Amino acid sequence: MPTPSNDPSPTPDHRPDRHPAPLAGRRVRAAIVGIGAIGGGSHLPALARLAEEGETEVVAAVDIDADAVAKFCAGHGIPHGYTDLDRMLAEQRPDLVSICTPPTLHRDQTITALRAGAWVWCEKPPVPTLADFDAVEAEEGAATGGPYASIVFQHRFGSGARHVRQLIAERSLGRPLVAHCQTTWYRDTAYYAVPWRGRWATEGGGPAMGHGIHQMDLLLDLLGPWSEVRAMAGRLVHDVETEDVSTALVRFESGALATVVNSVLSPDEVSRIRIDCERATVELTHLYGHSNADWSVTPAPGTPEGDAAAWRDFGEDVPSSHLAQLRELVASMRAGERPRSSGADGRTSLELIAALYKSAFTDATVRRGEIGPGDPYYTAMHGGAPGWAPGTVQVSVDASSVGTSEEITA
Repeated sequence: MPTPSNDPSPTPDHRPDRHPAPLAGRRVRAAIVGIGAIGGGSHLPALARLAEEGETEVVAAVDIDADAVAKFCAGHGIPHGYTDLDRMLAEQRPDLVSICTPPTLHRDQTITALRAGAWVWCEKPPVPTLADFDAVEAEEGAATGGPYASIVFQHRFGSGARHVRQLIAERSLGRPLVAHCQTTWYRDTAYYAVPWRGRWATEGGGPAMGHGIHQMDLLLDLLGPWSEVRAMAGRLVHDVETEDVSTALVRFESGALATVVNSVLSPDEVSRIRIDCERATVELTHLYGHSNADWSVTPAPGTPEGDAAAWRDFGEDVPSSHLAQLRELVASMRAGERPRSSGADGRTSLELIAALYKSAFTDATVRRGEIGPGDPYYTAMHGGAPGWAPGTVQVSVDASSVGTSEEITA
């Protein structure tokens, strides 16, 4: 039977020597923190599938609702339920912790799990700010082969993304030249009636942060480092603190140029990436996940048929999914290696989003590496910008007087 624990008292400091427990010859002991739709609907099925293959076992679940976590555990055969993360970590000593809670909780829960010696698989957005991300990375066991904190960027994984990544990396398609990254979804007023949505402190940002981050991360994974961004953002429909639409122009270190559109105002919903290379256009069109059939390759005129056929051969179909990423994460755990979508590799899309906001709110081009300690956008995605930071509005002084504007507290 599940054993809920709702004792709020702190447990003794539980920080082992940080050397991961050997995983050879045994299952990875996993725990789920947050049993809502994403925890129960995506993380648990992936863990359960690997449990069927002898790779994992779910030993505990944590949630603030004792009755709900007891019911969840009983329904899924999970032996231990808790309402206290520290106590679960001390008593169960999991190897892997899946964090499926709202973004505002991610930093502290991830650090707590890392300090207990557990690897972390954290839902996006990983943390609200770059400062928070760097604080998490500082707690990783980079010198001892783990533990590491990996972000759920499942769109990078699967056969389609792997095939296209290889084609671009090998320059089989020629140089990437022009790209388009589109996350145009629709969210109504009822969606934003949930108190933590559309607020900087609790969601970290608008559609760029909470929705488009997946496509932007995949674009960066395919094209490599970006170098500069110029952006605009708007609050056109919803009564929120954050934006509800943004557009950006991005230059990559390779020289390629991309447009990025993130929206929650679009009734015809689609997620799309298009990359025009010298010898072919590659396009992905889907909504919340992709398989081989969602990718297309259009060769340039005069391309040998053999080349085109090879480009279009994606091999066995492995859809993008939490399961596809989890397989690779568990393999990294067993090898004691940093997993993909962690550390600098996981930070790149968060840095692009911070730069997008800074550019949009300051009307300036922002370059990669520019936002660091001392920059207001390092500690808050809104950067304290008038009209965007919580509690401020931007009002214009009559042009017949001084022709300027000023910030006031709302």
